[in-house]
Amino acid sequence: MLAKDIAECSGVPLPYLSKILNGLSGTGLILGKRGYRGGFRLARSGDQISLLEVVEAIDGPKWDSRCLLGLEECSDEQSCPVHASWIRGRQAIKAKLRQTRLRDLAEFMRTRSRPAEYTGQCAAPKLTKAKRPTRGGVRR
Repeated sequence: MLAKDIAECSGVPLPYLSKILNGLSGTGLILGKRGYRGGFRLARSGDQISLLEVVEAIDGPKWDSRCLLGLEECSDEQSCPVHASWIRGRQAIKAKLRQTRLRDLAEFMRTRSRPAEYTGQCAAPKLTKAKRPTRGGVRR
């Protein structure tokens, strides 16, 4: 799909989406092609990509290591009041993200009711054999 089509159907501003797509492309989760018949596609099947891979590709592998309260000096030695609970909570979150696949999320999005203002069509385009360009209306 083209980035502009993804932006349109998802409601994400194109400049922000472009940064996300480039990041995902850099991690190998999606493949991007420029130019004619270009666009983005998954590098693997949606049932082979976990949501944890997506989160780590966007936010980095240490996305969950920050203190829940935002304290700079929070550690096992000098912990905040929720430190121990947050360690257990983030382990559960990571486990759930690891077991949930991109296909699961796509299926959920397909079956949930759409808000009234939703008008976009987010389905991937059907691949058809491209017609060869013509020159002056004459096929060569």
